[in-house]
Amino acid sequence: MTPQLAALQQRLAHPFGQPELLQRAVTHRSFGADHNERLEFLGDAVLSLAVSSLLYERFAGSDEGDLTRIRAHLVREDSLHRLALGLGLPQVLRMSDGEAKGGGAQRPSILADAMEAIIGATFVDAGYEAARALVTRLLSDAIADAASGSSETWGKDAKTALQEWLQARKLAVPSYRISETRGQAHAQTFEVECAVPALSLLTKGEGRSRRAAEQDAARRLLDELIARDKPGSGLRD
Repeated sequence: MTPQLAALQQRLAHPFGQPELLQRAVTHRSFGADHNERLEFLGDAVLSLAVSSLLYERFAGSDEGDLTRIRAHLVREDSLHRLALGLGLPQVLRMSDGEAKGGGAQRPSILADAMEAIIGATFVDAGYEAARALVTRLLSDAIADAASGSSETWGKDAKTALQEWLQARKLAVPSYRISETRGQAHAQTFEVECAVPALSLLTKGEGRSRRAAEQDAARRLLDELIARDKPGSGLRD
């Protein structure tokens, strides 16, 4: 195990009995045949089950609709991307030189996939309880935010929530524009700009479809609006 991978293992707080699983989890398909896509497939399911279990325990009074919306917020690409950045995954990802030069190590979709692959690798290495414990460590703050009501965005579709926020303040609805499309036709990544000219705000989002990218951009802009609306933020108009 390389020093960088050993440091990642320490940040994850899970000592791998099979360290080759962690190495595979941070290997993009462009690097070689022993890549992380199978672990990502498994990790996606494990993550969903673990989060569902945690929310079922934490939100005893919530109905299925609320639990589903909170789970969607917690496991969405942007949330996993942020976790990956916090763990320093861009520094340990293995990918081809071409992919790396194209910014692949910073791409939200690639980092989110690697995050799911790490969860899958933990499950294969030590079983469900170990994987659930990892998910708990990774998402405990986000779940606490949802429980305290400090996150105002988890309960709604991001584009709808943003539009309602603006309309409540008698502001025009945002505009969306595709700014970039990357990859082959069967595996494209879209970059979309979301703009609110009246507030001189613009955010960018990414996704594997135009709709997903629009949702990501809307979520980012809404998060910014909510942050600057909080008392003491220094950003309120």
